[in-house]
Amino acid sequence: PRAMVRRANHLRLGRRDVRPEGRDGVRGRHSGQPVREHHSRGGGRAVIQASARWLSAEEAMGQVRAGDLDPQAVVQAHLDAIDRFEERIHAYIHVDRAARSISGVTLAVKDSLPVAGMPYTYGTTSWRDRIADEDAVPVARARAAGMAILGKTNLPELAASIGTSNTIFPPTQNPWRDGITPGGSSGGSAAAVAAGLASVALGGDTGGSIRIPASCCGVVGLRPTPDRIPSEEVDATVLQSRGPMTRSVSDARLLFSIMTSTGPHERFAKRPMVVGMTYAGADPACAEACRRAGAALNDAGNEVEEIGWDPDPVTQGYGTVRRASMASFPADLSTFGPGIQKLAAEGRGLTAMDYFHAFEKATDAANRTVGLPLQTRFDFLLTPTLGLLPMPIEKVPAFLGEEWAHYVQFVLPVSFARTPAISIPAGLHEGLPVGVQLVGRFAQEYDLLDFAEQLEAMPGFGFQRPPEMDR
Repeated sequence: PRAMVRRANHLRLGRRDVRPEGRDGVRGRHSGQPVREHHSRGGGRAVIQASARWLSAEEAMGQVRAGDLDPQAVVQAHLDAIDRFEERIHAYIHVDRAARSISGVTLAVKDSLPVAGMPYTYGTTSWRDRIADEDAVPVARARAAGMAILGKTNLPELAASIGTSNTIFPPTQNPWRDGITPGGSSGGSAAAVAAGLASVALGGDTGGSIRIPASCCGVVGLRPTPDRIPSEEVDATVLQSRGPMTRSVSDARLLFSIMTSTGPHERFAKRPMVVGMTYAGADPACAEACRRAGAALNDAGNEVEEIGWDPDPVTQGYGTVRRASMASFPADLSTFGPGIQKLAAEGRGLTAMDYFHAFEKATDAANRTVGLPLQTRFDFLLTPTLGLLPMPIEKVPAFLGEEWAHYVQFVLPVSFARTPAISIPAGLHEGLPVGVQLVGRFAQEYDLLDFAEQLEAMPGFGFQRPPEMDR
């Protein structure tokens, strides 16, 4: 990444407005709630801003093709929403006020990926003035598909937390409740999508960093098989995956197809599937969401069986692997925060054999827990996405600590098994989102998306708009 960046004197949110032009009017079906009309201020023709803001990517692209929607109406709707809600959410670290869309879709990008001409800080003071010279491959593909790259979203330092706080920018808030974490490390991307501040977003997932915030914010988050979406980075964990964060499974499918340059696929037949389910060790509310999903899938004619789950060897091995990866960052350790400094220093004291044995131990346990069941018995696995509910920002557990291990007990074994997984919104508990995770076979993302779409359509599942954001 160092070859792809230059320096900047400061970071700022742009302020140049882009006014919509062209035909008025939009329609929506899968935007989380019935469409309500709200006409924008300013010169030119009135635009139904609320409708444009919550349109799915599929809807927007279809209406643009049909001549029923000016693509810049969506960009302006999201810029207006950012003006209204960003001071409360802090999802973005940079917004491009001059963003242009051909397709009617806006994309928010996690600040661990380069976007040409935009900040590329990775949440650390070491790179606070860094500006990317080139787009990451999935960003370039989205741009080529006519999407407006609306801005960069917040993340914790070096993406090393299950919250979204760093020392450069204000902490990102959960759109559902002020003071609650949006999850991490793709928390800014999840919050932007949930709050209607972008059509879709791009995140990254090594140990759960797409699925965790998707669950916390009540959106869809797909972790593809590693390397299905290309990366220009060298990843010391070899677990890293990039994927879409959206308000619907259909949009996750669309964004995945664009970013992998894969064409339409043949939908699998809706035959009964065999699903392995576990919620052992989860918070009662998380376990109940998983039980509801299992019951819904069973009632739809699928066969659901309970399975075992052994996350401890995986979380233990990941501690060594992740310390090594942080130690490999090409920056001065003294410029990191105290927590990162400590973990990176510990990583620099590891030997190659330490890394190898830890990775082998974690991978073996993940294969027994996730890989073999999928190869020998089950079409899919079903778990809670998280072991705990979203917590206050100040109570986010220390990275790689004991409570952190409880939080990631269902997402981390999937990462080491290198299989695709998706988090689906599964309703609310005391006003906060809960998610469930579906896990598919290696490189079978489209089958996973098709099955996830069936669950999403069942009562009690799928995206809901946070009430405070729907004004």
